[in-house]
Amino acid sequence: MKRTLIQHASIISVDPAIGNLDGADLLIEGTRIAAVGHDLPSDGAEIVDGRGTIVMPGMIDTHRHLWQTVLRNIAADWTLSQYFAGVRVQLGGHFRPEDVYAGNLAGAYEALNGGVTTVLDWSHNMNTPEHADAAVEALKATHGRFVMCYGNSNDEWLPVSDRPTNAADARRVRAQHFSSDDQLVRMGMALRGPQYATKDVTLDDWALARELGVLISVHVGDGAWGRDRPVAWLAENGLLGPDVVCAHCNSLADDEFRIMADSGCSAAMTPEIEMQMGHGWPATRRLLDVGMAPSLGIDIATCNSGHLFQVMRTVLLVERAFAHADAARAGETLDEQLPVSTKDAIEFATINGAKALRLDHRIGSLTPGKDADVVLLRADGIEMAPMNNAAGAVVLAGHPGLVDSVWVAGRRVKSGGRLVGVDESKVVQQVDRSRDFVLARAGVEQGGRFHPAGY
Repeated sequence: MKRTLIQHASIISVDPAIGNLDGADLLIEGTRIAAVGHDLPSDGAEIVDGRGTIVMPGMIDTHRHLWQTVLRNIAADWTLSQYFAGVRVQLGGHFRPEDVYAGNLAGAYEALNGGVTTVLDWSHNMNTPEHADAAVEALKATHGRFVMCYGNSNDEWLPVSDRPTNAADARRVRAQHFSSDDQLVRMGMALRGPQYATKDVTLDDWALARELGVLISVHVGDGAWGRDRPVAWLAENGLLGPDVVCAHCNSLADDEFRIMADSGCSAAMTPEIEMQMGHGWPATRRLLDVGMAPSLGIDIATCNSGHLFQVMRTVLLVERAFAHADAARAGETLDEQLPVSTKDAIEFATINGAKALRLDHRIGSLTPGKDADVVLLRADGIEMAPMNNAAGAVVLAGHPGLVDSVWVAGRRVKSGGRLVGVDESKVVQQVDRSRDFVLARAGVEQGGRFHPAGY
């Protein structure tokens, strides 16, 4: 059994029983965390010098469409309506299986490079069975941890859709790729829900997902389409539960948050995209007020950053701005405590994500016995030194360039600031070729200012 001992690091454990430790050690044995503490015996383990570093749990992204990495930044100045017109009407249908593979591969490596060890991949461009196979194969090739949520084809996603999910192919994917749930890449279902599909189709989709026994993720409350009480309808039809992750939640009615909390479902926020495309303000406070644990996601690379450091900063600063504005309207100032702490933001990006994916018994904190999904960041450079507050440094100054090493289930997938065993230039060439093909087939000029009319 391989043993690795990280020594003398600042450790953010996200485990209340352990807390944050300075000058401490973390021992990995095989795939698991064996111990966290001071002056752990080395006993022949490989030594990693953690002086000048911060060690934290691998971050967990609970909502990302990895295949759209091929279209990175193309929608930088688009509205939500233009996004549907550009990505769905003009581009999505032109993706070949190899293009889905290239997008998933590049996006998955991007996540790992930035210290995100787990991603819920909302894979909603399953134009053929070969597209589905390519999506799964790319994720498995990276040695990261993923919930691959099987979604619909591009044409089946044009709202409001009355086209059923390809149930036979979903069953095939479950049997062929996910016969075991005890593997790094697991299956989920990306369901359109009542905002984007008819009620009858939604009922059928849910029945299929529960037949397969997999996690369900659904968009609710994202902009104007989310004001028609989608969560209330789901609850009335017995579709909510602990196996459901509700993404966005911005424009839901107040009582729908209590409905979600009572059902035991989870919530995934993607604040950057939500503010860019008019979904509404991040639902952080509304979720916290009903006792829910917000988790975080990137959503899409078409008009977003690709790392959770930025998302943690965004959600933190938005909530603080709201609190200051509320105080100012009341003729007061915040003198004692800000509403969301950097510790809270790290929990959003780690243990809360693990809970949302029903994996908190395996990941989300540096707890002995859990899988060794571990991130080591350099904190001894000019942009982080001197170290006064490890959690503050991670949230307010963190970025992928500071991520020195990453372990997933004890396997080191990034070391010395480079992905292990990955020809990054080849990955970039693959995704560039796919971009060239898709844009050419859609008649879109490369490097141009592509602004589609609204959907």
